[in-house]
Amino acid sequence: MSVIQTENISKRFGDFSALKDVNITVDEGELFGLCGPNGAGKTTLLRILTGQLVPSEGHASVLGTDPVKEPIGVKRIMGIVPEVESPPSYLTAYEFLYFVSKVRKIEASEGKIRKWMDFFDLTENEGVVCRDLSKGNRQKLMLAGAFMHEPRVLFLDEPLINLDPLYQRKVKDYLSGYVKKGGTIFMCTHLLEMAEKICSSVAIINGGSIVVREGIDQLVGEFGSLEDAFISLVGKSGSR
Repeated sequence: MSVIQTENISKRFGDFSALKDVNITVDEGELFGLCGPNGAGKTTLLRILTGQLVPSEGHASVLGTDPVKEPIGVKRIMGIVPEVESPPSYLTAYEFLYFVSKVRKIEASEGKIRKWMDFFDLTENEGVVCRDLSKGNRQKLMLAGAFMHEPRVLFLDEPLINLDPLYQRKVKDYLSGYVKKGGTIFMCTHLLEMAEKICSSVAIINGGSIVVREGIDQLVGEFGSLEDAFISLVGKSGSR
C-alpha cells in the first residue's frame, strides 16, 4: 500500500524552480531516503508533503490525505523532525513533551513522556529550559516529540544531526524496528553511508529533479556504493 505519493510536484520561488515535476511513491514499511546536494530541493519537498508549503503545480497525498487541502489533518497523522527547528526556548524539556502529548491527545501520556526521557537520557535535564539545552539534547527532544505518539509515518530532515555516535546508533536501531513493524519513513539526509545501511530505497535529487529512484540494493549493486552513485549521477546531471 502506498503511503506517500507525489504527482508532478513543482515549486517556484519567483523565477527560481526549486522542484520540477517530482513523482515519488513510498510504500508502507519503506525507510525511504531522499539524498541530494545543498539546495537540491529535499527540504522543499518535505515541507510540501507535511503541509507547510503549497506546490506551484501538482498533487501530493500522505495516507490518503491531501496536505494542501488538509494541512492540519496531515500533521495530525504524522511525526516530523525539521532540520533546524528547535523546541520552544521558554519551555523546559518536560514541558515540551507534555505540550506535545496534549496537542496529540496521547493517552497515558506520563508513561510515554517517561519512556522517551529515559530513551534519550534526558531525565536529568527535564527541568532545564530548552534554550539552555545543548544542540544534541534539543535534537533528542525533537525526536522524542515526533516518536511519542507512534505515528504511521515519520518525516525526518537530517535526524541524526548534532547526535553523538551512541545516540545515532540508538536512533538508527529504533527506526529500523519502526519500519519492521509497518511504519513508513521519509528521510532527507546528507549522510550517505548511514542511508546505505538503513534505507530500503532512495531517491537522488539534483536541481529540483529526481535523478534516480531505486531500491538501495539495486543502486549499490550497480554503482558499488550509494556514495559512488551520488557522485556519478549528480555529476552527470550537474554537467548538462
